Amino acid sequence: MSTEHPQPLWQPTDERIARARITRFQAWAAEHHGAPAEGGYPALHQWSVAEPEDFWTAVTQWFDVRFATPYARVLGDRAMPGAEWFPGATLNYAEHALRAAADRADEPALLYVDETHEPRPVTWAELRRQVGALAARLRDLGVRPGDRVSGYLPNIPEAVVALLATAAVGAVWTSCAPDFGARSVLDRFQQVEPVVLFTVDGYRYGGKEHDRRETVAELRRELPTVRAVVHIPLLGTEAPEGALDWAELTAGDTEPVFEQVPFDHPLWVLYSSGTTGLPKAIVQSQGGILVEHLKQLGLHCDLGSEDRFFWYTSTGWMMWNFLVSGLLTGTTIVLYDGSPGYPDTGAQWRVAERTGTTLYGTSAAYVMACRKAGVHPARDFDLSTVQCVATTGSPLPPDGFRWLHDEVRDDLWIASVSGGTDVCSCFAGAVPTLPVYTGELQAPGLGTDLQSWDPSGEPLVDEVGELVVTNPMPSMPIRFWNDPDGSRYRESYFDVYPGVWRHGDWITVTSRGSVIIHGRSDSTLNRQGVRMGSADIYEVVERLPEIKESLVIGIEQPDGGYWMPLFVHLAPGATLDDTLRDAVKKAIREQLSPRHVPDEIIEVPGVPHTLTGKRIEVPVKRLLQGTPLEKAVNPGSIDDLSLLGFYEQLARKRA
Repeated sequence: MSTEHPQPLWQPTDERIARARITRFQAWAAEHHGAPAEGGYPALHQWSVAEPEDFWTAVTQWFDVRFATPYARVLGDRAMPGAEWFPGATLNYAEHALRAAADRADEPALLYVDETHEPRPVTWAELRRQVGALAARLRDLGVRPGDRVSGYLPNIPEAVVALLATAAVGAVWTSCAPDFGARSVLDRFQQVEPVVLFTVDGYRYGGKEHDRRETVAELRRELPTVRAVVHIPLLGTEAPEGALDWAELTAGDTEPVFEQVPFDHPLWVLYSSGTTGLPKAIVQSQGGILVEHLKQLGLHCDLGSEDRFFWYTSTGWMMWNFLVSGLLTGTTIVLYDGSPGYPDTGAQWRVAERTGTTLYGTSAAYVMACRKAGVHPARDFDLSTVQCVATTGSPLPPDGFRWLHDEVRDDLWIASVSGGTDVCSCFAGAVPTLPVYTGELQAPGLGTDLQSWDPSGEPLVDEVGELVVTNPMPSMPIRFWNDPDGSRYRESYFDVYPGVWRHGDWITVTSRGSVIIHGRSDSTLNRQGVRMGSADIYEVVERLPEIKESLVIGIEQPDGGYWMPLFVHLAPGATLDDTLRDAVKKAIREQLSPRHVPDEIIEVPGVPHTLTGKRIEVPVKRLLQGTPLEKAVNPGSIDDLSLLGFYEQLARKRA
């Protein structure tokens, strides 16, 4: 991929650079902590990875992190895994998330939007009151620090209140979205044995009501550790027998009491997509998430009290936890509960308009769907407040950058970001003071020594390699649940390069310091030694109007050969004939590489995804290699299990 002096798609003005919080932070850190005063972001980043103790001290002071007891030092042990952050310190995440209530009591902390697209505010004072009331009732129910509290909830204000009340008590939060079936939820919650379960009776999506009472009854039967069930009547039904009523639990007017817990005390459990085997139960700490999210949201996303932060997400995805952390910077967060494309594809842009969103986050898939559907955001909506559109979930293709630039605003800051549930943050992405190049992430994050490595552990520049992080980040998992000797944790990230985090993505770090993500390295296409990420193929193939979605798999054959089929889900009315096959091959040959022209192009009834919307490449690859369905994939993690039958039959035919 050529990186020779391309022109930036967007460049911040001098005025924009001057007022960015990261600029002010750098000047202050130079004065107080020896950061470089000159050299802009590259110099600041270099300092942040070379001097992690000075950098993270600066972050905690700049954001006025309140330590109830002081720390002995910043990094007690910097080994990975097992880095020890701020030993001796105690604090509370929820206390920081509610700090803005002191001087902005009547302003909105939350704006809740459902499919009517009518925003409903919850003020800082009301949020704080509800958290105080619920935390007191959780303590009455016997919830103690370290106990697990679970939510089977959509993206509604009650979910935010429940998370913050759980954190205030020092208990451990975990959530799943109500579109997850009972088996998927049990695969997650049974691992952590919750004592309280918050549930809804159902949810609304795509203009329809979905009753979840039977699923909730099954969860209650199969989670023997649950002592209390809290019912939120989203569809207006009566609380089931023995369940507590949400309104009654949050009616009190109790000043919140924040348990001061050790820095590495667990805050929440997130889950990997679990496409193979049980999902990994990833535990992150109160202090680690607090300082990482302050850095990410307050410096990289440039958020403050005047901002409105909207990210389209569900409670089953780490981006929901990240969105809630917007409260840490005093930002008003926008909770949207509904279909991303209801009543029409432009729905999310309407939500951004109606809420005065300043930073709007969505998926690359949604941007490409808008492009394909002929949506014109700037023509049809007033997006004058939107400063930044950020995307994640998969790499944003160059066409996506160009479409946002042309159809939203030509002076729009476009932030394609990439991280992982594993760290609940970004490895690379938004920097308000750097230019944006088409198809590229602006830079690695502060405090993150992100590199691209070859198989022998040598760093690469302008070449594709493995995404590695060579220093600890505060939000790396403190452990996996039910992994007493840490072996599953080590196998997941530290097996390939001992002591160095290997994430499982192919990336290029350019000589300009930007980052290009090519897709998962465990499903990478390697033909005659030329590696290519699947994302590169999808970008080219899905430009063709006849192709709704595609899936490419590369399979090493027993005879040393390599079979690379491309599966295509066609747009309505399209036919996979020789003309379309030739068009697909020509596009890949001319725009990517002749070596990556697929061996076969096969029409499929649909492309399977995880419940958080990622295409599942590795399980399909395993099916095609002859692995039985029940061993190739965890059925509870797939959006439409019936689609896998097609790939299973194909494997049988080929065998």
